[in-house]
Amino acid sequence: QVQLVESGGGLAQAGGSLRLSCAASGRTFSYTMGWFRQAPGKEREFVAGIFKWSETNTYYADSVKGRFTASRDNAKNTVYLQMNSLKPEDTAVYYCAAGTAVGREISMMRSYDYWGQGTQVTVSS
Repeated sequence: QVQLVESGGGLAQAGGSLRLSCAASGRTFSYTMGWFRQAPGKEREFVAGIFKWSETNTYYADSVKGRFTASRDNAKNTVYLQMNSLKPEDTAVYYCAAGTAVGREISMMRSYDYWGQGTQVTVSS
């Protein structure tokens, strides 16, 4: 059982930055870690992920590629989502998740077994 707690959300202006953190109760290096988001009235969507057993093998949704960076600190059992050049359309509740996804499965919600409670990100124009 892995418990995930997100933090770092808040209010930012368009063009600004935020860094989300996801602290895990156990070791995360053996899990693929994903970031998803859900805007009001919309379905939850994949944002970014970092594959298990890797610190550099990442995958991003086209909408955030070049602006967001996923990373992990294994010593702290924490994963991060650095969000730069924020846009109003990035406004959503952001969730981290842990699973065993490989390949393209990293973008699929069904690939993840554990989810955090979410943290709100609001970007003003």
